[in-house]
Amino acid sequence: MDFLMEIVGQINGFLSTYLTIPILLGAGLFFTIFSRFVQFRYIKETFRVIFEKTPGQGENEISAFKSFCIGSASRIGTGNLAGVAVALTMGGPGAIFWMWIVALVGGATAFFESTLAQVYKVRDGKDAFKGGPAYYIEKGLKQRKVGIAFAIIIAITFGLIFNSVQSNTIADSLNSTFNIPTAVVGIGLVVLSAIVIFGGVHRIANFSSVVVPIMAAVYILLALIVVAMNITQVPQIIGYIVSNAFGFEQVIGGGIGAAIMQGVNRGLFSNEAGMGSAPNAAASSHVSHPAKQGFVQAAGVFLDTLVVCSATAFIILVSDQAEYGTEAGITLLQDSLVTQIGSWASIFVSIAIFLFAFSSIAGSYYYGEKNIEFIKESPKAILIYRVGSLAMVMFGTVASLDLVWALADVFMALMTLINMYAVLRLSKISFIVLTDYMEQRKNNKNPVFEPSKLGISNSETWENLDFEEQKRDVI
Repeated sequence: MDFLMEIVGQINGFLSTYLTIPILLGAGLFFTIFSRFVQFRYIKETFRVIFEKTPGQGENEISAFKSFCIGSASRIGTGNLAGVAVALTMGGPGAIFWMWIVALVGGATAFFESTLAQVYKVRDGKDAFKGGPAYYIEKGLKQRKVGIAFAIIIAITFGLIFNSVQSNTIADSLNSTFNIPTAVVGIGLVVLSAIVIFGGVHRIANFSSVVVPIMAAVYILLALIVVAMNITQVPQIIGYIVSNAFGFEQVIGGGIGAAIMQGVNRGLFSNEAGMGSAPNAAASSHVSHPAKQGFVQAAGVFLDTLVVCSATAFIILVSDQAEYGTEAGITLLQDSLVTQIGSWASIFVSIAIFLFAFSSIAGSYYYGEKNIEFIKESPKAILIYRVGSLAMVMFGTVASLDLVWALADVFMALMTLINMYAVLRLSKISFIVLTDYMEQRKNNKNPVFEPSKLGISNSETWENLDFEEQKRDVI
């Protein structure tokens, strides 16, 4: 096992240092600058489209809000709680600063990859849609083999590897708080996951649209209470985070490299900007214009990292557990909350992590299934994949923390590299779509997408949609 960890660690180090980090940050800056900071300029527009109901939407079609919740269900999970704790333990407080940077520039990347997913989405039955990087690689770049490679990697990464990370954190938390054997937790998770997984995308959407907003609101409220109790320490903590990101001591000791690597890796795992996962949820939504889902998913990145991850970081840092504790993962957060609000906090975190992580299992499986369908429409293949996903849920509950996180990092990097290749190659298309949207909004119209008028091909799903009733003035 130590030999395997060493090999995986070396692969992670190479991918992060020479490929993932430079490409993610570089692409994020490119999209941010040339879109004139799209992720910041249209905050008001973002909130408008999240809660917009598209006229003519079928009863089985996914609304913009439900799509936002599916994306958030996958984003908001162990990365926001255990992932932040791991980043602090291994990279120091400076890692949080780099998580923020990934989110700030990643909002633009999320906008463009999700917009592309909408442009090239396809029908999934009568009243549903599906899409994502595999689809825009095939239809936009006309490279099906590369699309298949991405589909295979995301199916392994999300439905298998990431679900083992989620179940590992749930088992660790419940074992620490209630002394429940991890194997027992695993069996229970497999049963619950099967109920949701075999229920299909709409059960996933309905489950996520209820659970995600509630669990995020309660957790953020608790974090605000802890911050309020320690309000005088907030400026000092922010300064501590920034100084550790660039500090002289960190440069001399090599800690700045660890801070950047942990911050970017954990930030990417958490908010998924550029990874190519959220576009799968974005494509499922029924909207009148692709850019609307770009705004929705960019908002998801900010909610995930700037709000939820920051909340976790502040809870840990005000308790001094990050500096003196040796526990990694979710137990560090539990110990930190206990020092702030009492022993009942450990029980609350166990419940919260269960809800966060279980909703992520549902959302992650959805991504995997849709990409299996991209490779081949086969009920037998889907059944095998479902069984495999449930098996990995069980595996995660009994595997070591270090191994599951290390494997997640490797596959996450591979996904990101393929997706960013496609998003950058198709950037001209996404900029055309953004310009079209904003020109219609300047004329006080509810934007509709007509690809043929923009010179965009292979977007036949949009050519067959009727949005005539939406061509009206809006406030």
